[in-house]
Amino acid sequence: MIKLPLLGLAMGLVSHVALAAPSAPPLEDKAAFIDHLIGQMSVEEKIGQLRLISISPEMPREKIREEIAAGRIGGTFNSRTAPENRPMQDAALRSRLKIPMFFAYDTLHGERTIFPISLGLAATWDMDAIAKVGRTSAIEASADALDMTFAPMVDIARDPRWGRTSEGFGEDTYLTSKIGQTLVRALQGKSPAEPDSIMAIVKHFALYGAVEGGRDYNTVDMSLPKMYNDYLPPYRASLDAGAGGVMVALNSINGVPATADTWLMNDLLRKQWGFKGVTISDHGAIQELIRHGVARDGREAAKLAIKAGIDMSMNDTLYGQELPGLLKSGEVTQAELDQAVREVLGAKYDMGLFKDPYVRIGKPDTDLKDYYGEDRLHREAARDVARRSLVLLENRDQTLPLKKAGTIALVGPLADAPIDMMGSWAADGRPEHSVTVREGLRRATEGKAKLVYARGSNISGDKAIVDYLNFLNFAAPEIVDDPRPAAVLIDEAVKAARQSDVVVAVVGESRGMSHESSSRTTLEIPAVQRELIKALKATGKPLVLVLMNGRPLSIAWEREQADAILETWFSGTEGGNAIADVLFGDYNPSGKLAITFPRSVGQIPMYYNHLSIGRPYTPGKPGNYTSQYFEEPNGPLYPFGYGLSYSQFELSDLALSKTALKRGDTLQAEVTVKNTGTFDGETVVQLYVQDVSASMSRPVKELKHFQKVLLKAGEARTLTFAISEDDLKFYNGQLQHVAEPGQFNVQVGLDSQAVQQQSFELL
Repeated sequence: MIKLPLLGLAMGLVSHVALAAPSAPPLEDKAAFIDHLIGQMSVEEKIGQLRLISISPEMPREKIREEIAAGRIGGTFNSRTAPENRPMQDAALRSRLKIPMFFAYDTLHGERTIFPISLGLAATWDMDAIAKVGRTSAIEASADALDMTFAPMVDIARDPRWGRTSEGFGEDTYLTSKIGQTLVRALQGKSPAEPDSIMAIVKHFALYGAVEGGRDYNTVDMSLPKMYNDYLPPYRASLDAGAGGVMVALNSINGVPATADTWLMNDLLRKQWGFKGVTISDHGAIQELIRHGVARDGREAAKLAIKAGIDMSMNDTLYGQELPGLLKSGEVTQAELDQAVREVLGAKYDMGLFKDPYVRIGKPDTDLKDYYGEDRLHREAARDVARRSLVLLENRDQTLPLKKAGTIALVGPLADAPIDMMGSWAADGRPEHSVTVREGLRRATEGKAKLVYARGSNISGDKAIVDYLNFLNFAAPEIVDDPRPAAVLIDEAVKAARQSDVVVAVVGESRGMSHESSSRTTLEIPAVQRELIKALKATGKPLVLVLMNGRPLSIAWEREQADAILETWFSGTEGGNAIADVLFGDYNPSGKLAITFPRSVGQIPMYYNHLSIGRPYTPGKPGNYTSQYFEEPNGPLYPFGYGLSYSQFELSDLALSKTALKRGDTLQAEVTVKNTGTFDGETVVQLYVQDVSASMSRPVKELKHFQKVLLKAGEARTLTFAISEDDLKFYNGQLQHVAEPGQFNVQVGLDSQAVQQQSFELL
């Protein structure tokens, strides 16, 4: 009897009827359908499904289509329009079994419309705003014929020297977990099979944010309790929210590269967590097992990866080359190969591709006239989210909001920087769509005030740094220096400042300075920009610093020079309008830091929820023989959760509903927050818990709940937080998830440092 192909899908777009063998199970029975398909696949076709290929000079489109039609590629990434992807899907449906392709891309904080970088999204503390980002991103990406995104990135980052700090949601486990869950649900919508949804692939599994020294791609050495308590929960929360897969990290963990870590990928992810989705290596990571020193050659690298549980090989060479021989020799079993194939096919099934391979590609007559057109952008949403992400760090003597009157000097190398406004990993955003700070202020002041602009300085005076950052960008140089001498640029800015009533200086990092492969040894603003700030300060005019950056910067000196500081991160397509909204008081800032700002790089790592120690430094008391640095004040420059408003907010005394909590019960923490200022505004009331005495040292506090509340001037509202036994649990030295009896402190505040406290006992 001759077997018919299981998926003889018609090439017409009106109907894709499966011409399966009579014994084929119905499409609705996922497990049986996939098992039956695997039973018909050759070894070559199975291996082909494990290969995730990027279009490149080494693998041009024509060659890729040939490989797809031969059944030797399972998916691609970096092609992102229907006219690009349709010919590849057509090729897949010319293959023997007609298994559809999927198309993936890094859509982290927007696809065409670019929202603030992830660290900025976290600063909103606003899950509705973050859900809006995810849903908008999915709508735009699916319209681009994409099926999958390598997002969200939920790596906890506590060393801001790491360039990829910009891609994540900061230092806190609880906040990052909430954001990860929110984004997964927004990206995937009702189902990742829906035409306007895409599959979320959580990254980077695991612990990538803890690389030694903040050096990208480095090692991680970490105890299991710290891993389980601080770093693993955001991945788990995102997967529990339904994410379809994980991208595996490039780092090693306690000496074992994640891509070869059987404990991580099998024992933890599959067995303990029960994960059923697809696992994807990071770019070229399997080949890198050789340089990690755990594989002798490519053959052993491929063997280690697939046995560890790496289903798909991103930018693959080794799976295609080495798996046939490994199978023939018996070093890799048929069952191991089939399991990897099963997960890949399962992801395609969940994305709806077996039901309709063109579910997001559509028919040729539905192709957009201009995939890069202005009409595709969601500007209103981008502006709304961007201004929610801005954090007011300083505002002496109510320098802000500015008046739309008189003369305003706008200076700085980032004041008119459309590329930088988009930030790192800006998907398919276009610089020409960015509203710069200069444009935003021009629009806001047109016909009302005079705006004088001068560049003032270049990003950096170090040519080697500029050359390095430009090398990172494959398309074209991103940093284009003004060739005039630094003194001439500063003189021009000073002249503009002297004729103005107030100076707005936009300073910080270019987006390439806060990017993959952009670790830094200093957190300072580049020296040429500091010289500009010094000269502007000398004019005696009120000075407002607008920061653009993708990590905390050590700005203790800048804080002394400035009358106001607004942290804007890289705020996306509508960043300039959002910044103008806040500077002129059309929007009252409400952002709160999701990561601690240290005073200097020497304090790193600095994070709010550090463990209790035997000799803590106590402010106001002698520092001798306590844990502190003696050259500068201790503690952060700006703590986690910090952010000012044009209004003032006050909290009443904290009240607990009981002083003893029984197992399985809850208690209520109640506090009243009042807007005592003259502006309507939002603030974030944060609740922290401290386990005072436990079987091992516990953090001095941990974020457990928060509420963002909008209050009119003079309005008060009582907020209630429910505290349960689950809020008190942690992984002990034996990795048991327990809440131990004893005293707990409850702290409530508007940031992690300025808190009030009450206590209760867990019985």
